Amino acid sequence: MAETTEEKIVVIATCGGEDPERATLPFVVANAALAMDVKAVVILQANAVTLAVKGANEKIAAGGFPPLKELMGNYFAQGGKLLLCTPCIKSRNIAADMLVEGASPIAAGRVVQECLEAKATLNY
Repeated sequence: MAETTEEKIVVIATCGGEDPERATLPFVVANAALAMDVKAVVILQANAVTLAVKGANEKIAAGGFPPLKELMGNYFAQGGKLLLCTPCIKSRNIAADMLVEGASPIAAGRVVQECLEAKATLNY
């Protein structure tokens, strides 16, 4: 019996609400991957970690795309993982209790691990 390898994509985001399009695109791609039965992991780094603060995504919308709140909701509903750069949240004084449910702070080693396990990595 042949082994099957799970397909996985990692999408790294670095922009927050200051750039609605670049904040939105990682979740558009991740939702598309999940709809195609490809495991998706979104990693938020730099100012993108602000997107994981409760309520921060409510007013972010990029032309032609669903609102970020909807995209993130769909992403979590499909089982998507949201990983956050720990130094990035610390430098912005974001406490764990301020984060949306399902967001997990991680260190650089985990980023490397996720990327090595993926068939593709995208960066926004």
